[in-house]
Amino acid sequence: MQKLTLLLGAISSGLAVGIGAFGAHALKATLEASQRTATFETAVKYQLYHSLALLFVGLFMFQSAHKFLNYAVWCHLIGILIFSGSLYILCLSNNLKWGAVTPVGGLALIMGWIFIAIAVQKSL
Repeated sequence: MQKLTLLLGAISSGLAVGIGAFGAHALKATLEASQRTATFETAVKYQLYHSLALLFVGLFMFQSAHKFLNYAVWCHLIGILIFSGSLYILCLSNNLKWGAVTPVGGLALIMGWIFIAIAVQKSL
């Protein structure tokens, strides 16, 4: 699981940079016209933050292979897909219904951090 976590963290981080650059250049006019530039930037930031968290968890797995770290990985992956993914779709489609999905992803991201805290507490 550790190698997969580090791999997914690295891939997702790279994708966040690429998606951010794509939004800043190729989608700039579209995002400005729909007034969704800030929303798109939020999606990219949260994807990058939580991709880095995956890398952190992967490195922490060297010290502790606690099951709560696995839970954190899955929560962060699901959270990235749902939170950032719904915001990307919202920005590109301008369909406000996607905004109702975003909090589910946010909850998954929060749960990921809680699982990291539990794993740290149990490993010390």
